[in-house]
Amino acid sequence: MAVGLLLVALTLVLSGGMLGAFAAFMTYPKLPSLEVLTDYRPKLPLRIVSDDGKVIGEFGEERRSVVRFKDVPRSLVDAILAAEDERFYQHGGIDYAGVLRAMLVNFVSGETRQGASTITMQVAKNFFLSSERTLTRKFNEALLSYKIESNLSKDQILELYINQIYLGQRSYGFAAAARTYFGKDLKQLSIAETAMLAGLPKAPSTGNPITNPRRARARMQYVLERMHSLKKISTAQYEQARDENVAVRASRNSVDNADFVAEMVRRDMVERFGDAAYISGITVYTTIDSRHQAAAQAALRKGVLDYEARHGWRGPAKWLNLPEVPDLADKAIDEALQDQLPIGGLQAAVVVTVTPKEIRARTRLGEVLTLGADSLTVAKAFLGEKVPAAKRLQRGSEVWLRPTDAGGWVLSQLPEAEAALVSVDPHDGAIRSLAGGFDAGRNQFNHVTQAWRQPGSSFKPFIYSAALEKGYNPATIVEDAPLHFDASVTGSEAWNPQNYDGNFDGPLRLRVALAKSKNMVAIRVLQAITPLYAQQWITRFGFDAQRNPAYLSLALGSGAVTPLQMVGGYAILANGGHRVAPYLVKKVIDSKGRLLAIAKPKVVGVDAEPVIEPRNAWLMTSLLRDVVRMGTATRAMSLGRADLAGKTGTTNDNVDAWFAGYTPGLVAVSWIGFDQPKSLGSKETGGAAALPIWIDYMKTALQGVPEQFMPEPEGIAQAIIDPASGRFAASGLIEYFYEEQTPAAQAAAQEPNPATTVETP
Repeated sequence: MAVGLLLVALTLVLSGGMLGAFAAFMTYPKLPSLEVLTDYRPKLPLRIVSDDGKVIGEFGEERRSVVRFKDVPRSLVDAILAAEDERFYQHGGIDYAGVLRAMLVNFVSGETRQGASTITMQVAKNFFLSSERTLTRKFNEALLSYKIESNLSKDQILELYINQIYLGQRSYGFAAAARTYFGKDLKQLSIAETAMLAGLPKAPSTGNPITNPRRARARMQYVLERMHSLKKISTAQYEQARDENVAVRASRNSVDNADFVAEMVRRDMVERFGDAAYISGITVYTTIDSRHQAAAQAALRKGVLDYEARHGWRGPAKWLNLPEVPDLADKAIDEALQDQLPIGGLQAAVVVTVTPKEIRARTRLGEVLTLGADSLTVAKAFLGEKVPAAKRLQRGSEVWLRPTDAGGWVLSQLPEAEAALVSVDPHDGAIRSLAGGFDAGRNQFNHVTQAWRQPGSSFKPFIYSAALEKGYNPATIVEDAPLHFDASVTGSEAWNPQNYDGNFDGPLRLRVALAKSKNMVAIRVLQAITPLYAQQWITRFGFDAQRNPAYLSLALGSGAVTPLQMVGGYAILANGGHRVAPYLVKKVIDSKGRLLAIAKPKVVGVDAEPVIEPRNAWLMTSLLRDVVRMGTATRAMSLGRADLAGKTGTTNDNVDAWFAGYTPGLVAVSWIGFDQPKSLGSKETGGAAALPIWIDYMKTALQGVPEQFMPEPEGIAQAIIDPASGRFAASGLIEYFYEEQTPAAQAAAQEPNPATTVETP
């Protein structure tokens, strides 16, 4: 100990004088205990993971993941030592040679260019001391470093450093930083990525890859050079790492684009555990399937951007007055785009040249992208000297770019429309994906749970389900003809409802009317069974009676629902008539793996409550399969499956567009509209705007899943009908009925064979 203290005192003499040496000997006995190091208990964030174990999000004062030294890749250790303390394993906590070297460099330069803090000294400062630049603090730091070295092994000290050091973006420790910047575990990092992380401790706030990518890359190059000079990497490894295009992620999620899910769970955990949820190391396992989630968010964004593209480009976002000198222009662009992170996959850029053949634009990462004919077509209305300067696409125009499937970029724009997509397992209500909007960083309003919108015709199946219980069947004939209701009937204004296509097809079977989404038929059916009965019936599917008043317009979906309610309602049709509650949190464990909470969902076939007859659900599924096969949702046939069922929905003036569809194993609902309700456009129906989102999601979700069909329940029979009249016939079409509605059942009851036409007002 005496020799160590003597060396510390010598260092302090060299750097601070005799007074510092005397203070060193007097202070040593008063140094804090090292229990905080030997019994390391950091603040651990709330961690949210998918059902398949991938991190969705982290919340807390500090993002942190504790790793053991044996699990740290050697390349990262080499990078850290090359950047911070190459003689770490040789010195005793204070690098005396480094102190002398730093003093000499600083003396010659006349300013502080080099420091001499070792990794041990940084551990001492991070755990016990403030960041103030005083001689006393330096004395204590040196003494603590010696004490730490006397009590812990080198590997233990380095492990503490790797877990504790601040690396920007609220990330503490290299494991947390690896996920924050690259979305990877430590073992997945490349040499270039380890070098970039190792360069962060010097300036974590101003030099991290998100806020200052150019400085981060320059620091990475320095670390790689040091690793190469120290022979920690070969020349070939150095050259490969030096040239690597390191992809930095701005998102904290390992499951891409699950921010809406993460926020829902965060609120739930704070309600359950209070602020302790942020520091106790709680891990929440959700029902989310990472593959489904990525597909859902990608499908939503594609659907919204495709909608925007159909309605034309609105021009540049803003204009910068760029200097003519190239270096100054680049600097101005970098400053303008410094905080402009990607939004929903869109990349901000500033146009540097526009020619008749191409557009070139510089991104915040300094990359100059070339946009070809597609972008020139998009921007056609904003090119040329006749366009006002404020709207013209020209040098200095700030624009948003969208990646193409071919690996290029095309002009795009931040969307004004919003959307939602949610899917559940109908057997127990487990939410498999939830995309609450285009980008949670831009708009945190969760359209899956918070958007109360009119469902339009996607609500009709619940009215038809009620009608089946009132004696209707798929062959029942109802008139598709004009209707008029005067003010005495409506209680307000006269009402002249219309079919979406403006046509009236006369007498139609219910199966055909639902497939074609005929409004006049739905209204007549509701009028016959009474709006009050239908209002009571829809509560079986989880809808609020108060938000869906008992008026005739209920047949057209004039009430208010959320996408989460809709997916729960359709799940009942998909699972044979049982109520399952959509749920997101599967289980909660603490930092030591102890179970804090576990979900106990109702499961079909076990304890889920039956709310409609299985044969009602089966017949409705039969009808909704024909919506896909020959009705308003035929686009879904592109999936090449025969087990799809669903219904489009479009409200008055095309304000809301929906598609709700399912197989027996998966239910999904998509919606698109504006936050401040207005028309999407005359042709933007549920089939044109919402269904493509659903299809793109299902392409991934159903990949490799064999076709599934709901087993036919007891009480269903089939009979031959005349397709024109709907009456039972000797030849014609096969239709399905409740068993007691068939000719055989009626004959057995000695009743006349009635027409399958039901009287409707």
